Amino acid sequence: MEGWIHPDFGAVEQVFDRQLRHTEGGAALSVYHRGELVADLWGGTRTTAGDPWERDTLVMCFSATKGVTSTALHVLAERGQLDYDAPVASYWPEFAQAGKEHITVRHVLTHSAGLHSIRALVDGAYRMLDWDYMVDALARAKPAYPPGTRHGYHGLTYGWLAGELIRRVSGRSIAQFVDDELARPLGLDGLYVGCPPEQRGRIAPLAPLASPIGRLVDKPGGRFPVIIRFPVTSQGRRLVDALLPSGVEDVMWSAGVMDAAIPSANGFVTARSLATLYAMLAGGGEINGVRLLSRSTVEQINVVHSHGPDYVLVLPMAWRLGYHQAFTSRGVLRGAFGHFGLGGSGGWADPQRDLALAMVCSRGTGTPMGDRRIGQLGTAVVHAADRRAAPRSWQPIAS
Repeated sequence: MEGWIHPDFGAVEQVFDRQLRHTEGGAALSVYHRGELVADLWGGTRTTAGDPWERDTLVMCFSATKGVTSTALHVLAERGQLDYDAPVASYWPEFAQAGKEHITVRHVLTHSAGLHSIRALVDGAYRMLDWDYMVDALARAKPAYPPGTRHGYHGLTYGWLAGELIRRVSGRSIAQFVDDELARPLGLDGLYVGCPPEQRGRIAPLAPLASPIGRLVDKPGGRFPVIIRFPVTSQGRRLVDALLPSGVEDVMWSAGVMDAAIPSANGFVTARSLATLYAMLAGGGEINGVRLLSRSTVEQINVVHSHGPDYVLVLPMAWRLGYHQAFTSRGVLRGAFGHFGLGGSGGWADPQRDLALAMVCSRGTGTPMGDRRIGQLGTAVVHAADRRAAPRSWQPIAS
């Protein structure tokens, strides 16, 4: 393990070190408190050849990408270019088909548009690499339920719905918008949708997910084990329809995924960059003297729109505007929000504590919403923040 840690967060270092020793591959962790970077740690291996994880190593973060995409959309709302309660079709006219003329931006952000099923849109996951095909298919799609009546995780479709809104309003691709309006203003060195060719030497390739549970609907084994034990019922089918188009592992572990924009899944990030983004949100829209959002916008973002089990995931997600509730190993972190991803990566913001955390990794278990490592780290981080003494000097970690 390498990096730096504030003395008040020493227990966090111990938890992260223990995780590295018991997990193959590598990982990185960054934490902000009161606008200060108080933990920036990385360790383990980046490649199967044993190359070490570096300070600037990038990793694909799966659904943690949704938090980045959502924040980009909020920048447009902050500028008055997008209204949460306006119909999607007012920005994307072709969308007003098959009963979708009244679906609003808010429905998209709260996973209540009824468009969770990617299997209803594609004949194979390879279509995910074709932006125009995916947005045309969504424009023609019929909602699975009256929009706004349920909340069901749009595990893959969310990215094209939110990303096409960003493209229609800004005139820029989601990848360009994230670079222009999030990464550059915040001085981030690792926040991409897709991965530019010149940055690919920094990537930690993803290892197969380490979960023994379940099997794919299409074939046994593979990199995408089904993590929740569902019989073949309507509930189990909804989960598969939302997350597992045929051939998805061949796409997500292919070189082509770096060239595409899948704003719900193929973000390539460093923990430090993702944590800085959430620190901006935790700080009321500002970090390091750079303000992207007003405090009132952040307050709107954090309003809970769903209660009870999610229509797709079953778990109570407490959807905000593009983010779900955050948790630690001790339970829900009240007032905090973020987005976790398949394989373990994720991040969250806690505005009440002005606290933010991000962890990214190259190998994890196969749950759609992270794994217990981020919960364990969250518990240690919150405990340290609540007990924090006056600021002191940084402390290097020996390599």
